Amino acid sequence: MSLLLATALAAALSTPAPAAPAPTAAAASPEGWNAHLRYRHEQVDADAFARDASADTLRLRLGWTGLFGAGWSWQVEGEGVAELSDRFNSTANGETAYPVVLDPRALELNQAWLGWRGERVGVRAGRQRIALDNQRFIGNVGWRQNEQTFDAAAFDWTPRAGTRLQAHWLGRVHRVAGDEARDPLARERSLDGRLLNLQHALPLGQLSGYGYWIEDRDVAAASSRTLGLRWTAQGPERPLRWGLVLEAARQDGIAGGTGEDADYLFVEPRLEHAGRRYAVGFERLGAGDGRAFQTPLATLHAFNGWADQFLVTPAGGLEDLYASVQGGWRLGARNGQWQLAWHDFGSEAGADYGQEWNASLGLALAPRWNALLKLADYRADGFSRDTTKLWLQVEWAL
Repeated sequence: MSLLLATALAAALSTPAPAAPAPTAAAASPEGWNAHLRYRHEQVDADAFARDASADTLRLRLGWTGLFGAGWSWQVEGEGVAELSDRFNSTANGETAYPVVLDPRALELNQAWLGWRGERVGVRAGRQRIALDNQRFIGNVGWRQNEQTFDAAAFDWTPRAGTRLQAHWLGRVHRVAGDEARDPLARERSLDGRLLNLQHALPLGQLSGYGYWIEDRDVAAASSRTLGLRWTAQGPERPLRWGLVLEAARQDGIAGGTGEDADYLFVEPRLEHAGRRYAVGFERLGAGDGRAFQTPLATLHAFNGWADQFLVTPAGGLEDLYASVQGGWRLGARNGQWQLAWHDFGSEAGADYGQEWNASLGLALAPRWNALLKLADYRADGFSRDTTKLWLQVEWAL
């Protein structure tokens, strides 16, 4: 791990600085309404079940952000999810004969926070959305209809251009299974979480160092400390543009958490040419002494295949070797995006877990309207069972 981090630092320090990081949690918000309406159909064919799941859900998110005084702002946002069919197990509707589609009915307070923002410092307290780096460790799980948010306090400091420190205290996580999940631990968890994330712009890239100390007061065995370093680099604008992401971390148990010395490694070189981005990558969530490397507060759907077979890292660890390509397309005057990816999964010890294909096709139908068609096909090999998922989604945003 130390050799990888030293190599990343040496390469990064020899190249020109990028723009300052984009604002996130404690940044100022524009005043006014926000609204988001999303219809989704999800079809699941899983060999572990005699019946296929067919879920139709509709989500409305509506909120208001207000500004007052010098730099003060507040937001209140509600979220409602309606189940338009009952041929799926939402974990709240009792339909256990079907595969799980984790979009349960809900009517919840999604965000309610008060914040202040100065020239270089920002603070925010209350229920809020938090997304750090690429959301591999802390995210809002935006793919699911019911968003993950946190009761938290956030501090944001930019001492100079290109350098940013974010600190958070987490008191509770409101999970995507919603308040009506049959399992109380799937609804929300009481936490004592302390998050530190420091970003610094380097020539051709950005270096992020982080430490996440998360005590789970409801499931003590899940408490952990994670320390890591992430470097994202990108070459200059040319007909062929290169990119590279390197990341390494170590995790062990704290405050009753089990195990120690589970390592994380991520390597992804990229090339961009003629409007397409090609990537190959390798991600390892290691099997440590008494624990596998876990990321329970992440936006998990974005990693290790869209079929969601590895939301919990297996005891033997997980290695994901993948390749992807994505680009744009047009239908008349409308713009769209497509993506194709392949994954080969295995344990850290070399056992096979299976392979998966992912494909998506998105299109902007009109101003504020977007559509998405998406497919995941997982072929098991010694882990889980064959699973195919298909999504059709239409959404509108204000």
